[in-house]
Amino acid sequence: METHRIREPLAESERAMFEGYAAAIFTRMGMNVDTAGTHETPRRWLTALWDMTEGYDGDSKLSTLFPVECPVCPDEEKTHIVEGPIRFTGLCEHHVLPIRGSAWVGYLADEKLVGISKLTRIVRLYSKRFTSQERICHEVANELTQDVHPRGIIVYTEAEHFCMQARGVRELSSRTGALVTRGAYNTNPHLAEEFRLLIGRHPSVSSGA
Repeated sequence: METHRIREPLAESERAMFEGYAAAIFTRMGMNVDTAGTHETPRRWLTALWDMTEGYDGDSKLSTLFPVECPVCPDEEKTHIVEGPIRFTGLCEHHVLPIRGSAWVGYLADEKLVGISKLTRIVRLYSKRFTSQERICHEVANELTQDVHPRGIIVYTEAEHFCMQARGVRELSSRTGALVTRGAYNTNPHLAEEFRLLIGRHPSVSSGA
């Protein structure tokens, strides 16, 4: 599992430089950064941006695996694991505005099971980056493929995009769905239907595969 740190902590000199850049941008946009309420805004904004992209720091608690209850499961017997909704907030790499939504992750176990809390950790590891909704689905599926080697994987996300709500078409009510399916979910339609029933979602979801 991916646990390595991709970035180093900000040095004090970097913080001072970036806060200066932020103050210049906010001032040009119309903010008075010299009031009691806004004097610390550049620092707070930089800290918030760092926190919202902590997925680049990795996660050292993703390594717990368990054996399935049946060491050699017959084809007719399956361990179908589904977790969700897993709430997440990411940053769209196109506008650096929030993507906020939920993920549902399902997999058909072969020989290994991942700890249930680890599915939440995996979603948050990849969502807390500059990313896209479709990429989150694929990266979660890639991580599970690498770690658990399941017979099938399905990842569905449903999210609001602030780049649509706060600018552009300013559509406040729409939600975007993205779906990735692999392995047995592509060959056995009953598995995908079972997943949809478990998460309580209508079959007509948008495909991001």
